[in-house]
Amino acid sequence: MLPTENRLRRREDFAIAVRRGRRAGRPSLVVHLRSGATDPHVPGEGAPPRRAGFVVSKAVGGAVVRNRVKRRLRHLMRDRLPSLPPGSLVVVRALPGAGDADHAQLARDLDAALQRLLGGGAR
Repeated sequence: MLPTENRLRRREDFAIAVRRGRRAGRPSLVVHLRSGATDPHVPGEGAPPRRAGFVVSKAVGGAVVRNRVKRRLRHLMRDRLPSLPPGSLVVVRALPGAGDADHAQLARDLDAALQRLLGGGAR
């Protein structure tokens, strides 16, 4: 489970990440990353938290399948958040193939997409 401070909840935060961020697609998911965005909703002097949100539509499957995909993606993203720049907004959008993908396949796709977005991968 992601801690509360690391969750994207507001519609406008999702929109900022998707519209103004960079995108990397894989067979089972698409990752949108807005690096170093400042969060006007969080007061304080420290570095802004890295936050992630997930979009899993009905095209992925029924409610049970969608919830399983979201749980897997949240678990995978929790371990990868520290590698992102402070203040990053990440939106992971599951594609229809994510419902049939196992945990290892989702992990490979997420790692490949994040590596590409962070500058470590070829196009």
